[in-house]
Amino acid sequence: MGKTVKKPHALCIPYPIQSHITAMLRLAKLLHHKGFHITFVHTEYNYNRLLKSRGPNSLNGSQDFNFETIPDGLPPAENDDVTQDVFQLFLSTAKNCFGPFCDLIRKLNNRASVDDNFPPVSCIISDTFMLSFTLEAAEELGIPNVLFWTVSAFTVLCFLHFPQLRERGYTPLKDESYFKNGYMEETIEWIPGINSIRLGDIPTIIWTIDPNDELVECLTRSMLRSYKGSAFIINTFDTLEHDMLKQLSSMMNHVYTLGPIHLLLNETQKDDHSTESIQSNLWKEDDSCIEWLNSKKQGSVAYINFGSITVVTQDQLVEFAWGLANSMQNFLWIIRPDLVTRGPDVLPSEFVMAMEDRGMLATWCNQEIVLRHPSIGVFLTHCGWNSVLESLSAGVPMICWPFFGDQQTNCLCTCTYWDVGVEIHSNVKRTEVEKVIRDLMEEDKGKKIKKRALEWKNKAEEAIRPGGSSYLNLNKMIEEVLLSGRT
Repeated sequence: MGKTVKKPHALCIPYPIQSHITAMLRLAKLLHHKGFHITFVHTEYNYNRLLKSRGPNSLNGSQDFNFETIPDGLPPAENDDVTQDVFQLFLSTAKNCFGPFCDLIRKLNNRASVDDNFPPVSCIISDTFMLSFTLEAAEELGIPNVLFWTVSAFTVLCFLHFPQLRERGYTPLKDESYFKNGYMEETIEWIPGINSIRLGDIPTIIWTIDPNDELVECLTRSMLRSYKGSAFIINTFDTLEHDMLKQLSSMMNHVYTLGPIHLLLNETQKDDHSTESIQSNLWKEDDSCIEWLNSKKQGSVAYINFGSITVVTQDQLVEFAWGLANSMQNFLWIIRPDLVTRGPDVLPSEFVMAMEDRGMLATWCNQEIVLRHPSIGVFLTHCGWNSVLESLSAGVPMICWPFFGDQQTNCLCTCTYWDVGVEIHSNVKRTEVEKVIRDLMEEDKGKKIKKRALEWKNKAEEAIRPGGSSYLNLNKMIEEVLLSGRT
């Protein structure tokens, strides 16, 4: 009798915040469909949050799709159901996760040595923001470490040039006044693949006034090391970011676009429903949103969701509220429990009365399903990359209110390069909110943007269908990288 050939085994580890977990889980499901055994690694904190939001059996997995945990190194939180500080999380995982991660791989491989049905880890699929310890672990094991960028190709180019921004003296800033004195309006034209970009449109993480900023130091080192990845997956599609992808492919080997990854997964799950019940939302979803949307006319609802990290002040919450009310449009507004800084959200009682049956408030929802609903006419968004791709894929115009990180960069692309959105001022005013919503839902300007959004929707769908660029890239990446060392 010959020895049983075991499945390839992908160990998938996301950066432990909602949007990155969502994207990585979609990728893990795709690999599972392609015959991989999957081990998906959560931090202990997020594992417990998922059990709380989705039920005690939600992470049981299956025989070939398992969940494991490692500690994130942060002290226990006072509130165990909020998003952790994303910057402290980056520093803590970089310092503390190498040992637990290697111990986990050793545990899995030890099990494989005694269990004929359990394969040893054959590759690591790592969020790029976890490479500080995953690259070293992969080198020790002698297996591929594929880096997954859950941001746009445009943003990847910006991140990879963080070291040059420091070398050329753009950062650190001399003092806080540089955020307001016009400095951030300056443009640079030396990033290959990007014709011109304002400093204020570059991901905000690089902008510090501390010459010894630990986060910037750590992130810059990570960008220099990222070239050592075995391959690079980007959640975008070729026709959306052709020039940026061409430049990235000239800088590093094995760049694969698999986006929009949620569409590619949907295409795959048409004939494989084995992982549909495995979900990743850290807050409990309000399914009544869909029932409410069913009662509204086509294109008549403004959908508002600022993602899992963006926070607003109480004053901003009130300005958004009255802008929505005064627009006289239907709206679905997601207000998660930790949306408002320094305390719970308090909406004016007059606003609640003014909503009548035009508005619905919910704490969380399945955004992908909501954006596909025919009643949605416009999306007021923080411009997180998952949200932008989901909106583009659904053909829904965007109102952009970027908060931090890559959101300013995504806003630039959405409003300028792809022309499917309109930006509103960071110092939000109710009159502007009202006007922009009315413009996009009632005026000719909105019809033109809607037409372009539908054109991008069609191109996104072409990319994930059989023969499309993302569909083909998934198979190429598996054959050329993940299975290249197997006999």
